[in-house]
Amino acid sequence: MSEPVVESMAEVRNHLADVLDRARRDGVPTIITRRGKEEAVVIDLDEYRRLARIAEDAEDAWLNRKADEAEAEGREGAVSIEEMAALLRDHHG
Repeated sequence: MSEPVVESMAEVRNHLADVLDRARRDGVPTIITRRGKEEAVVIDLDEYRRLARIAEDAEDAWLNRKADEAEAEGREGAVSIEEMAALLRDHHG
């Protein structure tokens, strides 16, 4: 992805078609400002979809790591069903 162009909302309004063409054809994003504050970015749709897939894959990987960690922690202090039944019998017997 190329270095973004920063433009105000008023500038973008005056030449929106150029902003869209620049994103799609040239791969140059445009950061839109309002009252001097960055508010949004215009990027090519394929680039957006690629970034969304990367974010989703990263989230899935993180969740899988957390699930594996929780499963490993659960096994460390775990007892079998039979052991649990024996403990309950001993406790109540």
